Amino acid sequence: MPRVKRGTRGVARRKKVLAHTKGFKWRRKNVYKIAVDAMRHALVRSYQGRKEKKRRNRVLWNAKINAISRQNNTTYSKFIHALKQNNVELDRKVLSDIAEQDPTAFKKIVEKVNAPHKQPAAAKTPQKKEK
Repeated sequence: MPRVKRGTRGVARRKKVLAHTKGFKWRRKNVYKIAVDAMRHALVRSYQGRKEKKRRNRVLWNAKINAISRQNNTTYSKFIHALKQNNVELDRKVLSDIAEQDPTAFKKIVEKVNAPHKQPAAAKTPQKKEK
């Protein structure tokens, strides 16, 4: 049976791992056995980080909306409730951006949703007269 030399695939695999760990400290960057473990942990943590970033951003957006809502004499929860009642479909990211970039426009939104709106008059049905 002829001899099979598999050096090129192994070298390519090791080079790929070491390329991923470029910039790591100590032996984690240049010792294959340690670099494999470092790369695996880095990939897991980067995946988790992408999920955590979304959570942190939502918390930040809520804080910005709350801060400017309080400047406009309302609270975050009352403001969000009023938005839902008035069917205003602006998400928190857009609201926080408006609050940061254009406070006067945000103030108009607060005034619009907090304005007392008239209830439609209930239709009166004529009652039957008893004979």
